[in-house]
Amino acid sequence: MNKRHTYSEDELVMLLKQRDTEAFGYLYDHYAASLNGIIRSFVTDEQHALDVLQECFVKIWNQVQAYDASRARLFTWLAAVARNTAIDMLRSRNWKNTLQNRALSNEEHVIPAVSGWNIDTIGLRGAVKNLREEQQQVIELAYFEGMSHSDIAAETGLPVGTVKTRLRAALIELRKFIK
Repeated sequence: MNKRHTYSEDELVMLLKQRDTEAFGYLYDHYAASLNGIIRSFVTDEQHALDVLQECFVKIWNQVQAYDASRARLFTWLAAVARNTAIDMLRSRNWKNTLQNRALSNEEHVIPAVSGWNIDTIGLRGAVKNLREEQQQVIELAYFEGMSHSDIAAETGLPVGTVKTRLRAALIELRKFIK
């Protein structure tokens, strides 16, 4: 079959499902910029966005058999894959840990020495040890383990509202120690 440089949506989908690499190259050339725009609305760091875009195209290649033209246009399906890939990355524990490490290394987030404490010497974990046990638990899970409110609720068996309340109370108490 003689390959063309332009494909109709139906032809493109058919070739992608047949694992045609030229059609995949065409897909990338014609949709990467748009999908990257969708990803960038979630992931502001350019390098991370490009990593998500790459992962997105790997998912497209691996999941193209699941595409159903009767349910959505090709671009709508591609956009959903891009959006979901970006959201999955943002929810991942590695991403949360990367953000926390970046925040801790940023001078704006350094906690000053207060009331004779040198937070740099005793560490934030030392300050957390002054909290009640249930507050320590949620702080540890949220800020040191990178868990979301719902993850903490699932881990501890607490309602999400209780997790949020305990986190807020713990942060208020921590402020007392460092003011």
